[in-house]
Amino acid sequence: MKITPIVAGGLAVLAVAATAVAQNWQLDPTYGSIQLTSGFQPDPHSVVLQAGGSIDASNLGPECRGLIADAPDYDLVFEPGALPLNIYVTSDSDTTLVINGPDQQWYCSDDVNGLNPLVSFSAPQAGLYDIWVGSFGGLASATLHISELPPR
Repeated sequence: MKITPIVAGGLAVLAVAATAVAQNWQLDPTYGSIQLTSGFQPDPHSVVLQAGGSIDASNLGPECRGLIADAPDYDLVFEPGALPLNIYVTSDSDTTLVINGPDQQWYCSDDVNGLNPLVSFSAPQAGLYDIWVGSFGGLASATLHISELPPR
């Protein structure tokens, strides 16, 4: 079978598009990382960051929205106790939240508390939580919160 230049060009575009949408949880997080054990203080642990990126999060699952970066914004290594784990964002802009959990599953949220997202793990697993904070166009100032208490 002969591939014409038009078809070959189309295949090249598809290959580039496929690599452009994959989140690379193995990259170093842009805003750092922390290791927390249940009962950590202060609660919430908060990190100021810029939400957003150039990658459409909807490629990760039906609940995922917004534009996110390739590398995680923040990494959490968590050792749970009996309390839930709440990861949420506060911002004056419309933000989203994308988390790759210790089970390698994607957890996403948008507009739980006004324009702010929240992912709550009632029985959190021990391990690495890769966290992305998204936006709907351009970068947006935001604060990521990690807590065992209900969001404030």
